[in-house]
Amino acid sequence: MEEELKKALAVLHAGGTILYPTDTVWGIGCDARNKEAVNKIFKIKQRAEYKSMVVLVCDEKMLNRYVKEVPAVAWDLIEAADHPLTIIYPEGRGLAENVIAADDSVGIRIVKDDFCRDLIHKFGKPIVSTSANISGEPTPDSFGQISKEVMSKVDYLVNWRQNETNNTRPSSIIKVSMNGEIKIFRK
Repeated sequence: MEEELKKALAVLHAGGTILYPTDTVWGIGCDARNKEAVNKIFKIKQRAEYKSMVVLVCDEKMLNRYVKEVPAVAWDLIEAADHPLTIIYPEGRGLAENVIAADDSVGIRIVKDDFCRDLIHKFGKPIVSTSANISGEPTPDSFGQISKEVMSKVDYLVNWRQNETNNTRPSSIIKVSMNGEIKIFRK
């Protein structure tokens, strides 16, 4: 795992894109603070740029650096979650402008997966995580289902957990507001 972390980190530091295993499905990732790197992912996915992407952080401390204010209800949701949970926060900050939605919100997930957590911790910055597929196509359940087209367009394919075929699924997505309102986008 350490060798793969080093290789992925080198690509992230250079502003490149990686295809990597996450705590949910395989993802396409980059430095969430690098606008040009994020643009590369939009091109790989053939995705409209007005659609925001999920950002992964390694812990609560990093979350606080990239959200203006974390609503109290979000901490309760994080603590109670028994499945990966992406929370859309009211106001992101310090991230590439093309990661933040038009209403200034940003979807962030604190990862529990060892590889992701170590990668983000060593990188020292959040990374983008978007499913490894062309927009509109089905989300791959495993590395073997990722299209050759997607694989050929990223700068590095992480050689870790590629043989796993367990049934993965995307995270739950919940939007929170400062007044405690909750809206569920995906269970």
